[in-house]
Amino acid sequence: MKFSVLALAVAIFFPVTAQTADVPGTLAAAQQQVMTADYRLSGHLVRVEGSAGRTSYGVNIKARWFPGILRVLVEVSSPATARVHVLLEMRPGGITTIQIAHPGDAAATVLPFDKWNTGPLGGGFSYEDFIDSYYFWKGQTDMGEAKFGARNCDLLKSTPGAEDKTHYAQVKSWLDLGSGFPVYVEKTLKGSGMVKEFTYFGLRRTEGVWSATQVEAKIRDRPGSTLLIIDHGAAKAHLDMKDFSSAQLTHF
Repeated sequence: MKFSVLALAVAIFFPVTAQTADVPGTLAAAQQQVMTADYRLSGHLVRVEGSAGRTSYGVNIKARWFPGILRVLVEVSSPATARVHVLLEMRPGGITTIQIAHPGDAAATVLPFDKWNTGPLGGGFSYEDFIDSYYFWKGQTDMGEAKFGARNCDLLKSTPGAEDKTHYAQVKSWLDLGSGFPVYVEKTLKGSGMVKEFTYFGLRRTEGVWSATQVEAKIRDRPGSTLLIIDHGAAKAHLDMKDFSSAQLTHF
């Protein structure tokens, strides 16, 4: 089954059904999509250098909402030297943890918070970007309608509360007025003010679900980008707890 990138709040990965784009409705729908997540997908993370050189890693991602908690398991499957498993867990209300395991590890270890803004291919898609929790942050501001390219969007600004564990000072989401699907997201890093830009390509609607086939992450005013390209997967994967177990995390 061909499967495309699902918009996540966790804005990269969760399916968004057609809806009106008023902020309360959009926000509630985005949160609801997180709380009904049950998918798996396979694809590639591709780092495109300013010189047009490319580095590609194979990735498998699966996610499931369990009562009160979202679990996302990211597996870098190739090349062999880069293999790693990362388990991200998010509980609305500010509690997020990330565990990481490499081949040969007897147990996963907790990834320190100062490493959350790194990733398999650097900071383009950081570990934190695989579980964007900003639709659950306390601060949500409707900034009105805005255009992105040819699309009419609703612009939503999300800001974390003191309890929210994140490297981002704010996130702005351009949500398509017709679908509520994010077409462009800006994430501003704390301290440096550096802006990461996420653009969604290949948007389409299949059986009422909007999705994209590719997401490009760029750091503003810097050369190069990182692409998340989805090859295939399943939107209803019927995952259960054993798919996110400690044994699964250390099984290579």
